[in-house]
Amino acid sequence: MNTATTPFPRWDDAATAGMDEPHLLLYRSNLLGSDLRITNYGGGNTSAKIVHKDPLTGRDVEVLWVKGSGGDVGSMKLDGFSTLYMDKLRALQGLYRGLEHEDEMVGYLPHCTFNLNTRAASIDTPLHSSLPYTHVDHMHPDAVIAIAAMANSEAITRQVFGGTVGWMPWLRPGYELGQQLKAYNEAHPGLRGIVLGGHGLFSWGETSKACYENTVDLIETAQNWLAAERAEKKVQVFGGARFESLPDAQRDATLARVLPVLRGLASAAGGHKLLHLNTSAEVMQFVNSAELEPLAALGTSCPDHFLRTKIRPLIVPESVYSLEGAALKDALNQLLAGYRADYAAYYERCKRATSPALRDPNPVVLLLPRIGMVTIAKDKATARIAGEFYVNAVNVMREANAVDRYVGLPEQEAFDIEYWLLEEAKLQRMPKPKPLVGRVAFITGGAGGIGQAIARRMLQEGACVVLADIDQTALDSVTAALAKAHGKDHVRGVLCNVTDEASVIAAYGRAAVEFGGVDILVSNAGIASAAPIDETTLELWNRNQSILATGYFLVGREAFKVMKAQGVGGSIVMIASKNGMVASAQATAYCAAKAAEIQLSRSFALEGAPLGIRSNVVNPDAVIRGSKIWTGKWSEERAAANKIEEGDLEAFYRDRSMLKRSVFPEDIAEATYFFACEDLSAKSTGNILNVDAGNLAAFTR
Repeated sequence: MNTATTPFPRWDDAATAGMDEPHLLLYRSNLLGSDLRITNYGGGNTSAKIVHKDPLTGRDVEVLWVKGSGGDVGSMKLDGFSTLYMDKLRALQGLYRGLEHEDEMVGYLPHCTFNLNTRAASIDTPLHSSLPYTHVDHMHPDAVIAIAAMANSEAITRQVFGGTVGWMPWLRPGYELGQQLKAYNEAHPGLRGIVLGGHGLFSWGETSKACYENTVDLIETAQNWLAAERAEKKVQVFGGARFESLPDAQRDATLARVLPVLRGLASAAGGHKLLHLNTSAEVMQFVNSAELEPLAALGTSCPDHFLRTKIRPLIVPESVYSLEGAALKDALNQLLAGYRADYAAYYERCKRATSPALRDPNPVVLLLPRIGMVTIAKDKATARIAGEFYVNAVNVMREANAVDRYVGLPEQEAFDIEYWLLEEAKLQRMPKPKPLVGRVAFITGGAGGIGQAIARRMLQEGACVVLADIDQTALDSVTAALAKAHGKDHVRGVLCNVTDEASVIAAYGRAAVEFGGVDILVSNAGIASAAPIDETTLELWNRNQSILATGYFLVGREAFKVMKAQGVGGSIVMIASKNGMVASAQATAYCAAKAAEIQLSRSFALEGAPLGIRSNVVNPDAVIRGSKIWTGKWSEERAAANKIEEGDLEAFYRDRSMLKRSVFPEDIAEATYFFACEDLSAKSTGNILNVDAGNLAAFTR
């Protein structure tokens, strides 16, 4: 956990000069969300009660602006706030029928909407509307939750804040908690905030700036107190170290072997998943500690942490991940089966008559002593965020146990949050996932024109991509551009020489560490050369064979190994050429190597079929725009071979085709996507798809 010695972001009066109240609220929200010591991603909410003209009556009315459902205070925009009439929210009290019926109150919130705002109000809306203050923050700072999760939380809260902050026991967010907050505040005038047991902090102010400064001052007070107590007691954090971390190279080699197996087992029943590795200092201190097992078994305290990380993590001991081959798979399978059985038993113990059906029983958080934490989810961002939430939980456990005794959320309360009907309704409203969500595409020649186009197409359909290329400068540029357009969670670049076995193996190891494995290989790295057959040197021949035949074999073989270890199938797409089907004059070395790629793909299709691994070929022809191979001597050589000017090449190839159309990188990307997507081509393997605008000589036979 960062300490209070690192200052919180400061309120900038110059930046906020001239802002109206809604924009001041947005500024405050983004500022609070910019520091994970204040609140975790998607956690907490902010509000302001602002006077507006009623669009129907023209009269001044009080409107509650509050963060809407599902938003994140750190990244939200103005349209992320719900707006509701305060007089209508107050009138809801007459409809409230008690704790057993409080969920029905959510159905009334849309009737309170101001100015036809379509942003759905969150379950925390009653908490903000019940407090009389103009500006209210509800944050989940690790330091305050640590105090809230202590066995003697109420007494310690009084001690830390000198009686200026109240304390209330745990209660699930909703209308009842809003009413209790209101009553508590009325009974204890002059408070600066209220700590909710096991949950977080409510704080307030008469202006947005005053509210922000009050919030961060309370959090800083908690941090300083915890640091002083820890220093005074001289406690060993988490009972001291039990393990030493593996050296980075050994750790990564272990993960490259273990994660594809783990990912495949977790994906087998619940659909494709992605993994995220966290080796932060906080995580390593926890997974290497003497108290790992007993603390991990207690689960998390804050409901926001719990919703993202499940009831408890799974610990993977070194005796399991040090195994290899079938023994590793069997041991991991037994661990996961045990976790699933425990989770199903938890569901049976706690379920209610109205509970939704059992969800995916696989773990979200896996703790590996000496290695770190791996989180698993259906997409990379969700896996990463789950890990960040568990880091929050680790921070809470560390601070709480150092001063008092950490207390997790009671099991039934945890279940009621996880299987809350309102949360289930939110899940059901989520859009259908894109076809390639949860898949990882490894693209060689990824920095070239065709490689980039393929990457963009995969990313558009939800895949994560690993761009492999030998040109570091181009790779960095393309990776950054795609990450900016599609999100940094989804794109990785790795330097790879496809002719170097060690380089290829290392690149796949990187893909395993970053995402957990590979589902789609697009073998696209290439060169082109021309020479009359009697002038074709052995060097030229070997260069073509090395990159286009041996290189395709190496990247295909390593993809095959990873897909086999995962055990959930996969797709190999080889970008060959029209020249693999029909020879061109003065291109012997190139044509022979491209023909080898086609036959290589058929071999992968043959051996991959029993494993659900498909292999197919896309044959482009004359893709000039954006293609690297046309920027060198190849363009000059093909122009000379066809007795035309270089500037006439595109028109020459276009007019040579049956359809009289040019072929672009995006056309190759579309064909590649077809073979990569199981929804489109699940029954296609060993096939060839020509994308050449029609070339009679290259018709497949």
